[in-house]
Amino acid sequence: MCDDGIKNKFKSLLMLGSVCVLMLSCSVERRISNQMNRFLRESGTFNKHHVGLAIYDLSKRKAVFKHNSDRHFIPASNAKLLTFYTSLSALGDSVAGIRYVIRQDSLIFWGTGDPSFLQSRLKSNRVLSFLKGTNKKLFYSPGRYTGEVYGKGWAWDDYNDAYQPEINEFPVMDNLISLKVLKGGLSVEPQLFSSRLISDSARQDSVFRVVRNRDANIFSHQVFEVPDSYTQQVPYKTSQILTVALLESLLEKKVELISMAQPKHSDVIYSEKRDSLLKEMMVPSDNFIAEQLLLLCADAVGLEMNGTKVIAYSKQNLLYDLPDAPVWVDGSGLSRYNLLTPDAIVRLLEKIYVKVGEPERLYNMLPAGGKSGTLKNAYPKTDQPFVFGKTGTLSNNYIQSGYVRTKKNKTYLFSFMNNNFVVPTAAVRSEIEKMITYLHEKY
Repeated sequence: MCDDGIKNKFKSLLMLGSVCVLMLSCSVERRISNQMNRFLRESGTFNKHHVGLAIYDLSKRKAVFKHNSDRHFIPASNAKLLTFYTSLSALGDSVAGIRYVIRQDSLIFWGTGDPSFLQSRLKSNRVLSFLKGTNKKLFYSPGRYTGEVYGKGWAWDDYNDAYQPEINEFPVMDNLISLKVLKGGLSVEPQLFSSRLISDSARQDSVFRVVRNRDANIFSHQVFEVPDSYTQQVPYKTSQILTVALLESLLEKKVELISMAQPKHSDVIYSEKRDSLLKEMMVPSDNFIAEQLLLLCADAVGLEMNGTKVIAYSKQNLLYDLPDAPVWVDGSGLSRYNLLTPDAIVRLLEKIYVKVGEPERLYNMLPAGGKSGTLKNAYPKTDQPFVFGKTGTLSNNYIQSGYVRTKKNKTYLFSFMNNNFVVPTAAVRSEIEKMITYLHEKY
């Protein structure tokens, strides 16, 4: 009887402990919910536009707060999270720079969509070194890419802006010309475009700026002196003939065009580590890399090289378990046709977390609050950031999603979506920072 009494008392204590833990857990969730509702209700910013918010406890795999979280919003560059997960799933440790075959004295090669070829930050030169080092005659066979140079819904009048280069199967130097002041004159890279740069006396702009002809690689600027601090990048119009000309200029050897289907079995030159490429997409929010990553995914899984085909493949095979089906049309989020819900983004963040498997490795590939990328000017500047995630910005739209680590060693996932506001973006960003910082400080 004595033993039974002790056992019953022990069971009662266990049950009481479980009830206390459950009550404490419910209390935390209730406090988070109450405070978030208060923030939203009392904010002079959030009550004037469309707002969606989802907060998710990673360890419990449970939502702790939802506000319009099942409604679709324009995600802007949060669409890159879809590209990020697709790339993690489809690509190996390194990405294919070119595919090639050798036929007697000839080397025939095909583009893979790899954006790292002499890219302005990565400066990958593995493919360049390989092509330079061969003693074979070089033949480039284009035609794998079957899409358009712009994504669906992109703004036609952004053609001169560095964030909207054209898409193609063999990008060279970001598909941009880079301009800066050198010895009092203009330096142009790739140098092939130097002869296409002209001064235009009809240009009356007060700020020195190079503008490309919309339909041709002719670049004009004002006639007055170039400011010492001037730098600019401008997209060039891509073409198969231009790709060959650029390669010949860089390799200093002959490259010929050939029309030949890529054989089933070909050799590969790998260019860049996948994670390095993903980081270069996510941290500065590089649209060019995002779009080209979709083509790399097509190459990797044996699809037609077309962003639409890759998106359909990913939605069917990789993203089928999102709670709300995304409307997804491009890799970068430049298009306003894209639509995502906060619930879907939070689930996507969880899938990414599991797929990477190492939190610090994942966080290294993302902007860090107060420290790097598009979150550098948000949150306190510290050696120990507590927010890692992705922003998305289009005019009148701002989205922030990611991972927040709290002082109590918890990790929450969040997606905060704001569409159709007319206040400055900084005002919206500031309010988000207050709410996410509160989560970090208190829980």
